[in-house]
Amino acid sequence: MVSEAPIHSERLVLGIETSCDETAAAVVKHRVGRRGMFEGEILSNIVRSQIEEHQNFGGVVPELAARAHVIYLDQIIERALKEAALDLEEIDAVAVTAGPGLIGGVLVGLTTAKAICAALNKPMIGVNHLEGHALSARLTDGVAFPYVLLLVSGGHTQILLVRGVGDYELWGNSIDDALGEAFDKVAKMLGLDYPGGPAVEKLAREGNRTRFNFPRPLLKRKNLDFSFSGLKTAVRLAAEKIAPLTDTDVADICASFQASVTDIVAARCRGALARFELEYPGMEKVLVVAGGVAANREISNVLGIVCDEVRAILVVPPMHLCTDNGAMIAWAGAERLVLGKQDPLTLVAKARWPLDAHEMRIAGNRTSQI
Repeated sequence: MVSEAPIHSERLVLGIETSCDETAAAVVKHRVGRRGMFEGEILSNIVRSQIEEHQNFGGVVPELAARAHVIYLDQIIERALKEAALDLEEIDAVAVTAGPGLIGGVLVGLTTAKAICAALNKPMIGVNHLEGHALSARLTDGVAFPYVLLLVSGGHTQILLVRGVGDYELWGNSIDDALGEAFDKVAKMLGLDYPGGPAVEKLAREGNRTRFNFPRPLLKRKNLDFSFSGLKTAVRLAAEKIAPLTDTDVADICASFQASVTDIVAARCRGALARFELEYPGMEKVLVVAGGVAANREISNVLGIVCDEVRAILVVPPMHLCTDNGAMIAWAGAERLVLGKQDPLTLVAKARWPLDAHEMRIAGNRTSQI
């Protein structure tokens, strides 16, 4: 396990995030607090969403996303520094998302970080985007290792054991669609606006969650994997059967779909916390939820009930830190920096980059050399 004690007393880190459709930069301070424990402070966190650029397409267009990063990243970095009341020369290091993500966007951020570090002779830390999510609760709530992480976003749905910085074990994964992707696809089927997750959640509050008995895939299996493709198909078949849909029909479908999702997520997290208790008897159980889908209140409420049942602590970072942002990248970089870790300017961008080192060895990585 990686030590909690930082090597240096204070570090200022600029974080750059361009892995998908948010152009983001932030400045975070990592320092030693009382009794030698770490403390984090967000000095700035600027995010420019590209929803308007992609809305007419019903999803993210990689070429448009990369182009927007090129146009706006310099401005976003300048705003982040101005809000933090710092000059670029005062930054101790630059942390940047090096993957996984849309490779064009990742390359924009990584190239920018390399240029800054080469010009100013600053350390660069290439951050796994998923590690940014994984460690965000340590920035906001000072969570100690180890803990269970539910990572739910548009591209990933995973349960991981977080032992330390760079030390992760994959316990459960989606075998098909990520949960955020399933929300978006269901929304698109029903003619709702993009992004689909908030639209489905909003209508679900008005609907009857018991009208449609949608499946709960894989729940009878003992492992912690997820599957949402069959659920998505069931939604499509139900919608086609009663078409044309009324507003009530759409709300009821959304509510029933979300009910199925929350049952699946609750069961998997209950199983993960039980496994944690077996592997770490007597240790405090903490479930951290991160990623854009963590903004779904129904999922958070259900997980709160699960944690109460098994006497675990639920930690959900503030919503603006659950979606993609530069602060989580800066913090993950700071955590690595104070442990003496940095990367060469020859670092490559990765379209795929599993957190679990064993998973990475099995799957391999597709990389693009700058």
